[in-house]
Amino acid sequence: MASVVDTDRIGADAIGRRIDGADEKTLITHSEEYGEQQKSSGLERYINHSSVVNFGVIILASWESFAVTFQFALANGGPASMFYGSVLAGFGACAVGFSLAELASIDPTVGAQYRWSANLAPSANRFWGLLQGWITTAAWCFACGGPPSILANIITSLAIFNYDNYTPERWHTSLIMIGTLVLPFLFNLWFRKFLNAFEIMGGVLHIALFVAFIVILAALGQRSSSDYVFRTLTSDVSGWNNPGASWGLGLLTITFSVTGFDSVIHMSDEVKKARTRVPRSVILACVVNSVMLFAFVTILLFYIGPLDDLSTAPLPLIYVTYNATGSKAASNTLVSLVAVIIFFASFNMLASVSRLVWMFASDKGLPFSRFFSHISPTFKLPMNSLLLIAGIVTCLSLIYIASATAFNALISLQALALHFSYFFPILFLLLRKIRGPPPPYGPFKLGAVGVPVNIFALSYLIYVVLWMPFPQILPVTKDNMNYAGPIFGAVLIGALVDWFSPNAESKPGTEINCNHAQPVGLQPLIQDSIEVVIVFCLGQSLHVRRNSRNIKQVSRRHGRASSVPPISALRPQSSWLAVKIRDTCARRYGDESQDKEDAA
Repeated sequence: MASVVDTDRIGADAIGRRIDGADEKTLITHSEEYGEQQKSSGLERYINHSSVVNFGVIILASWESFAVTFQFALANGGPASMFYGSVLAGFGACAVGFSLAELASIDPTVGAQYRWSANLAPSANRFWGLLQGWITTAAWCFACGGPPSILANIITSLAIFNYDNYTPERWHTSLIMIGTLVLPFLFNLWFRKFLNAFEIMGGVLHIALFVAFIVILAALGQRSSSDYVFRTLTSDVSGWNNPGASWGLGLLTITFSVTGFDSVIHMSDEVKKARTRVPRSVILACVVNSVMLFAFVTILLFYIGPLDDLSTAPLPLIYVTYNATGSKAASNTLVSLVAVIIFFASFNMLASVSRLVWMFASDKGLPFSRFFSHISPTFKLPMNSLLLIAGIVTCLSLIYIASATAFNALISLQALALHFSYFFPILFLLLRKIRGPPPPYGPFKLGAVGVPVNIFALSYLIYVVLWMPFPQILPVTKDNMNYAGPIFGAVLIGALVDWFSPNAESKPGTEINCNHAQPVGLQPLIQDSIEVVIVFCLGQSLHVRRNSRNIKQVSRRHGRASSVPPISALRPQSSWLAVKIRDTCARRYGDESQDKEDAA
């Protein structure tokens, strides 16, 4: 099913249901059944076109997120890492976003990453669904503590800026975090119809404030040299003396700012015409935020002003605006408006994550699944899941009183786990494109550029994920250690324990209305991976697509859907390499596969 699962129907037999083709009849059936599931989910479809676009744009709030966290990039990599990193992160985020938008057009499901993985995986579908569900849900649950912590940092930093005798305490931050949660929770529970107006207000403010910052800094700021912006690579401040390592670590601050575009997909059941509007929102969120982030980073670096005040400031943005304007009132206003946009983003995040938790619970992926999968008939939303998210954020806020290190360790999971969760759905989609049968494409399709875009997205994700567990500062202590890796490992262990639990058969299955690949073993998976590399290296995607179309036309004349791998079109050009490797795989695994086929 695309969005709501009848959990009684999820069982071991579900894996055996396979559809070989992706013809017109399949697409029509998929679309009609998805519409019926939206109506029967119990959720109210209240999000219109303008709201869903603003939803995706606001929840990323890329330039605002970077504006209040860029001090970390100054210590690692510096200006060069920030400038060139914004280019790489922009293209990488767009490639990932476009790939996810294509998946959302095929199947706009609330479960998103874990449902796509369970559906498109060439084998072990139920395992991939459960693993991805744990990773995605854990990432977003802890991510909900991000906006309140950023807001608390902005408020306490403004207090320090305006009152010399103010000394922040941890319990101040904790109370502010809890306080910033109250309105988003109440509006999501009782007044969510007003959220459409909030989305429009947030979208307008997002653009208007961006223009204001650009104009003010360019007109009033102290200009830096071009060498400072384009050639200054900081590699001796954080303890990392290797320029490459400093550049890679500095990139993480940029990538964090353009992460989370799957959030709008988790609202699919409440979006009208989700198969067209949800992908459009994802694409616009990626493109708009990437362009705005690049422009803001460029202007910020050219007009950042004296660096002496920034190195010790809790929020350098305050002093950047103050050095440019010379006015505390102007600085307070500009920074406060940034806080307002991040506050609006917390409304969206609470809504999105509560739906994800509800969906995963509906698929029996969480403890107490029946409780958290309940839809309140009064509020027409997953109230128990919403309460769970509010409880998690409250607990995180209280943890901050005892240990800021523990709090930062938990919320650091977001970026690593989300990037990891994006990888496998895109990989499985790419394998389906190359090996066949093709997925039942929706209204949005990348077409001829799909394979190169998917490959670039996967390459970008691998590069970013490799850097994320590294510590930002050397030497490493218990206070500055990067705990994202260990926390992520704990999530994986939890997923594996859940998988091997006695009730594993009732975990997320593959009862999803999107064509499944044929169940395969290790040999086809290795071959598919080889084929991906060959297609990319030879630059033959257009040729493959043209030959694939010819294959499909021949197959239609014979009255059947083709499952011939498009890689066959490359054999005239890459015959020796492809056949040699494939024959090696066949000798290693062929006898075993043939025995299984004979037994079947």
